[in-house]
Parts: sequence; structure tokens; C-alpha cells
Amino acid sequence: MNILKRLGALLAAGTLLLCAGCTNGGSGSTAESSAAPKEEVSIAIPENVLGAASTMVPTLDLDKYAIPEGEAMTFVKNLKIGWNLGNTFDASNANLSEASELDYEKAWCGWITTTDNIAAIKAAGFNTIRIPVSWHNHVDENNKISEKWMARVKEVVDWCRACDLYVILNTHHDIDDKGYYPDTANFERSKAFLTAVWTQIAETFKEYDEHLILESLNEPRLMGTTVEWWLDKNKAECVDSANIINQLNQIFVDTVRGVGGGNATRWLMCPGYAASPDGAIYDGFVVPTDAAGHIIVSVHAYTPYNFALNAAGTKDFPLDSSSPKQEINNFMDNLYGKFVAKGIPVVIGEFGARNKDNLQDRVNFAAYYVACARARGITCVWWDNNAFTGSGENFGLLARRDNTFLYPDIVQALMKYAE
Repeated sequence: MNILKRLGALLAAGTLLLCAGCTNGGSGSTAESSAAPKEEVSIAIPENVLGAASTMVPTLDLDKYAIPEGEAMTFVKNLKIGWNLGNTFDASNANLSEASELDYEKAWCGWITTTDNIAAIKAAGFNTIRIPVSWHNHVDENNKISEKWMARVKEVVDWCRACDLYVILNTHHDIDDKGYYPDTANFERSKAFLTAVWTQIAETFKEYDEHLILESLNEPRLMGTTVEWWLDKNKAECVDSANIINQLNQIFVDTVRGVGGGNATRWLMCPGYAASPDGAIYDGFVVPTDAAGHIIVSVHAYTPYNFALNAAGTKDFPLDSSSPKQEINNFMDNLYGKFVAKGIPVVIGEFGARNKDNLQDRVNFAAYYVACARARGITCVWWDNNAFTGSGENFGLLARRDNTFLYPDIVQALMKYAE
């Protein structure tokens, strides 16, 4: 992430930065053909993975909002609190050969996912795992997905389901010459790629129930431009991109629904421009038409930016000050008013606060952020990229190599207010 390049425009526009990844090394794995049927897996869930209750978690008493009754709000409530298997299957620039393509899983996060990792997430109290996946670097010239890659993704999805977790599966870093690009000039190529990829994903998971959620796009935007992270409603290219994103979301919904089986009614997540709150609140954003009525608005929000994501920003999140809390209140109120209050569910699929040696402030942030979201009927999913040291975006909670939660106080804050 080039923070300095994007900082000025984002602060001026009030738009929220979205987390990229860091890279390092790890170990390998193998998987069977994606044609294999759904397997029954048994995984033991450990106890006491977080240790004793912390005294650092603040006590909050926030006003509750009126949440419409119905299936949509109940479903999102049941997701409770989520965790991202970040910088893992979404790795996209390692330039690996076809023979070693499964090593993409370790290219950025330095680790191959294990059943113990998934079990630890369940044991900590998380009820949802989001699995970001990049596909464009695992397809041939006809957009056929590698069987090895699909099988490995499926294997980890099955582990999550064996732990009774909801799973969100997406297309992640696929804005690429071999993937899609959300503008009119690249629409036909984008349509062909997404139709092919989502048909294959939907076929692979056709018999899975509602615990598997599919998400159309990750932060779709005009990558490499001055408006990459800023939806400027006065610029024609932004309006065009937002319109194309609407069309790509609809293509995704129609493609998945057309495969049938569990896909006919499963819940689907769709973002606006850059998956930002501004992109969703934008008047030009259209929730896809869906006969099943099972669409969730997808948003990413590292807010307040100066605390949560900006390396040069503040370390402080004081609960006795209104300033950082108000930024969270404002964007969540906008999402509540446009969507939740009207019965349209919202999931914040990525959020978090990078480590600045400010544990208590991150605990405060985690508690307040999740409490605000749940008060408005919104579920949140923490971005964990397995990064803990150095000057990068250190969002890690679970050290996957030794399966230890390095910041159990943050996890406990998430759990306390996720109910």
C-alpha cells in the first residue's frame, strides 16, 4: 500500500483506506481434484485459547438502534464477528510457476493454513471466516481455474465448515489484465472473466448450504489512477466505473443463481466503488436485483484512517473524547440509514487497527467499533494478515505458525460486543 500517495486525496474526500498486504516466505501443501465431493471432516476445538478475561476491555453503554425484523437481519446477526484469512489465498504477485502455484498460499503470509489455525479461530469465539482468494493467476487462457487451486481452497472451506463457521468466499486481487477492470473499455473482458470464474466456483460449492456466502468483488476501483481510492462524483470516469461495478455485481448474482442448488438462495455480498462506505452511500450504487432477496451490502472501513491505518497518524483512541468515535458513528449512521433501516443487511468485511505499540488504544477501538456496528445491526470481520513485526501493516491477531493469539485483549474486546 502506498500510503503517502493516497493520503491527501483520501483525507480530503473523507474516504477510507483499504488494507493491502505484505509479503514474506513459508512452507508448502498439496490438494486433491476440485471434482471431489464435499467431505465430512472432524476437527477438535481447543479450550482456553485466550487465557483469563482481561481488565483492559472497556465497559460501553451505547444506544441501540431500531433493527427491522426478518430473515436478513437475523442472518447477519448470526454471523456475529468474523476474521479474515488475509494475505493467504489472495496473494497475487509472486510470479510462481504452474508447478508451484500452491505456494501462493504462503507467499505473503509465510504460512500454509492448518486445521489447528481454523480450530483456534472458532475456539476464540469467531463465528465467521472470510477467505479472500485471487483467481486470475490460477486460470488458463479460457478462464478455466486450476483444479489444484480450487481443490485447496475447497479443502480450507471444508475445514471451516467442520468447525461450524460461516464462510465468506470472494474474488480478491483480480483487477488485472487477466481478470477484470471496472470501466466501460474493459467491460466485455471483465464480464467474460467473472462469468467464467463465478460459474466454476458456484458449481464447486453447489451443494453447500447457507453457511457459505459468496462475495462478488473486492474493492473494485480504477486501480492506478488518481481516483483509485476516491469516488469523485464529479468525474466522468468515476461515474462510469460505479455504473460498471453495478453491472458486474448483477452479472455475479445472475451467474451464481443460474448454477442452482444451494446457490439459488445463498446469501451474496456486493460492494460499491472501492468497497468504501462512500461507494455504497453514493446515489449511483444499486443493490442487485435478486429474486431470492438475499443480497448483503459489502463495505470495508479502516476508520478513523489516521488511527487505524495511517502509519504516520495518531496512536490514540481515547474513549473520553468524541473526535475519533464520531468518525465511526458518522459512517455507520449513513450505512444504517440507507440500508439497515430499510431491511438491507450490511457486513463490514474488513476493518482493524494496525499495531503502533498502542495496545490499550487498539482494545478501545475494537470494543467501540464493534459495539457501534452491532447497535446498528451490522456485523464486522477483522483483517488479519499474519503480520506482527516491522514497519508494515501489522494487523495480525493469530500467529499462525505457533497458533497463539498475540493480542488476546483485542480478541476479548471483539467478543464482548459482538453478541
